[in-house]
Amino acid sequence: MSNKQARRDDRPLPVALPAVLTTARNRVAIMGYQQPLLYVSSEQLRINARCFRAAMPRVRPHFAVKSNPDRRILDVLHEEGIHFEVASRSELAVLLDMGVDPDNIFYSNPIKPDDYIHYAVSHGVRWYAVDSVAEVEKMHRHAPQASLYLRISVSNLGAAWPLEGKFGVIGREAEAVMDACMQYGMDLAGVTFHVGSQCLNSDNWVEGIRAAQRTFGAMRQRGYRPRLLNLGGGFPVQMHADVPSISDIGKRINDELANLDNGFTVIAEPGRNLVASAGCLVTRVVGTAIRNGQRWLYLDTGIYGGLMELNDRFRYPVISERVGEMVSWTLAGPTCDSLDICLRNQLLPESMQSGDLLFLPFTGAYTSSCATRFNGFPPPMVVVLS
Repeated sequence: MSNKQARRDDRPLPVALPAVLTTARNRVAIMGYQQPLLYVSSEQLRINARCFRAAMPRVRPHFAVKSNPDRRILDVLHEEGIHFEVASRSELAVLLDMGVDPDNIFYSNPIKPDDYIHYAVSHGVRWYAVDSVAEVEKMHRHAPQASLYLRISVSNLGAAWPLEGKFGVIGREAEAVMDACMQYGMDLAGVTFHVGSQCLNSDNWVEGIRAAQRTFGAMRQRGYRPRLLNLGGGFPVQMHADVPSISDIGKRINDELANLDNGFTVIAEPGRNLVASAGCLVTRVVGTAIRNGQRWLYLDTGIYGGLMELNDRFRYPVISERVGEMVSWTLAGPTCDSLDICLRNQLLPESMQSGDLLFLPFTGAYTSSCATRFNGFPPPMVVVLS
């Protein structure tokens, strides 16, 4: 994509297109194309894992399995010394099958089915997030020896996908959960928060750490000895120049952690940051149309096939191998659902036609994990490159 094209689209260029884009192009040229493909670079996974750890030496990363649960990807991250965070029984089962130490697995979904808790406890998982009195009561019934960490609500300003509202407590609600932990004799070990997915605002982590410090004070007043700070997820992939690097975010976090007692274990739950830039989705144009003067491209995958996040708030680069006059296209998926519209006003060559391939880098996170077989269309096939 040229500088001229980017200016016409009035959006910043990527900082750098990842190497997996070139690899994906070469592999498709050699192997051909039959269905949507998600190429994932093991080398880039390792680079991302090492960059995260270098940026925040005190922070122990626990990969958010939900962002890409492919066993081969988990194996690479496990080899790099990355720990894990889960949100469900099936995610946990994959890790247990890999031989991951359950004592290093954090179950951070604040609301958990009873049978999921029983399964996790029976396999040795000790750490669980809570953010409601009812969940504390549930944990006491099934796992009275568990160690809990309280999810508090913090600002999600500047995140592409704000997550506040559904989870997290503050004020009297937080006090009620702490009091319930005391009532049931539960081990309340620490605090967690989430700044929102693809967060571009480093202040959110700073404010979150300070809010956690205040919560630690309330815990101490109740006789607890807090010892865990979980920074949650939201660490972004640097697709554009306006996205802070993990190094820049790390500097803000490191400065704030200097005020935290050394006795604390500090973890984080990066997902997108570790896997997004390692992936490149390849999709094919299956049809074109002009409707009310607007050009439409219909792809063989869409909202239901892994492109849930392709929208104006979270716009991946869309790369075509065609050249020529750039015009505005609406990108839609192949299903019969009118909700299956990914992106409007995407600049692509005017000469686009059925059979053309499009390459979407930075799609290693939440692509295959969010894909379905709705209407019988196949989800992207994941190809992990060694």
